[in-house]
Amino acid sequence: MRASRGVSLYSLQQAYYLRRLTLEDCIAACAAMGATGIETLAEQMMPGFPHLPDSFYEQWHGWMERYGTTPTAHDMFLDTKRWKHRLLAHEEMVSSVRRDIDHASKLGCTVIRVLVITPPEVVEACIPYAAERGVKLALEIHAPRHFDDEWIQRHYEVYERYGPDWVGFTPDMGIFVRRYPRTHSERLLRDGATERIVQHVVDAYDAAAGGPGAPPDLRWLRAEVEELGGNAHDLRAADLAARMLWSDPQRLRDFMPYVHHVHAKFYEMTDDGTEYSIPYEEIVPILLEGGYTGSLSSEYEGQRHLQDVHEVDEVEQVRRQQRLFARLLGESEQA
Repeated sequence: MRASRGVSLYSLQQAYYLRRLTLEDCIAACAAMGATGIETLAEQMMPGFPHLPDSFYEQWHGWMERYGTTPTAHDMFLDTKRWKHRLLAHEEMVSSVRRDIDHASKLGCTVIRVLVITPPEVVEACIPYAAERGVKLALEIHAPRHFDDEWIQRHYEVYERYGPDWVGFTPDMGIFVRRYPRTHSERLLRDGATERIVQHVVDAYDAAAGGPGAPPDLRWLRAEVEELGGNAHDLRAADLAARMLWSDPQRLRDFMPYVHHVHAKFYEMTDDGTEYSIPYEEIVPILLEGGYTGSLSSEYEGQRHLQDVHEVDEVEQVRRQQRLFARLLGESEQA
C-alpha cells in the first residue's frame, strides 16, 4: 500500500455555503482532480445529522460508486459544554463519540478525526467500540499543540497501551508553518493594521521558525507590539504568530505507526505550485519514508482571509495542491 490523495470537504465550505456547489458537486470536483479520498464534516454538509435516514447513506454510497471515490475520514466534534452551566459527564461524551463512530461506519470511513479537546479517557473508553466497527480513532494534533505538548503526550500514553491498530493521530500540517502566511498579514493590513508593525511580527515569526528542536514560543510578541503602539489589528497579528506553530517535521518519524490520517492544511498555493508557508516538499518524503499509507487530505483555509476583496476559487486552490501531491507521490501530474 502507498499514501493516497484526498480532500477534506471543509476545503470547499464557502462554495457549499453560497450554494455554488452541492455535496455531490464537491465529491465530483475532488474525483476530477484524482483526489479519490473524501473526508467529511457531517455538521457542515449533511443537513439533519445526526438523524440521517437510511436513504441518505444509500445515496452517499451511490455517489462513491459513481465517482470512483472512497470515504476516508469523518470529522467528529464534541460539545463538551452542551448544557449552560455544566460540562458533559464522561458517559455523555462517550455516547457522543460512539454516535459518530456509527455514522462513520455507515459512510464507510475507516478513520474518525477526533477533536483535540476530547479527553484521553473518553477516547480510551471508545476504542473497543471503534474496533468492532472497523473505525480508527485519530486525535487531531492542531496548532498551538504539537507532538510534545503535555495534552498530546497524555493521549499517547493511553494509545501505547493499546497499540496503533485502532487509535492514533491525525497531524494537521498547520503545525509546520515555516513562514507567516501572507494571506493573514495582508488581510490584517486591509483591516487597519500598521504596515511596519505587521512586518516586524512577520519577520519575528519567520526568524524563529524553521529550526530543529522545540517549537518557538512567541507569546512575548504581544507585549512588544504594545510597546510599539500597536492597534487592535496589530495585536491580532502578534496573537496569530503566537498561535501558529513551527515544529520540526522530523518529529513525525517517532510517531509514524500511530499516524492514521493527515490534514494537509494550506493557506495559499502559489502560481508556481508551492504552498507559501508550509514546506510540503520536505514533509511528504518524511511521511513516505515512515511508511505512511493513509490519505493526504487537502484542507484549504485561505478563503476566510480573502473573501473581503474577491471571490475565492476554492476548487482551483485545492487542484493546485493536488498537483503538488501527485508530483511528490510519483504520480503523473493530471490533477
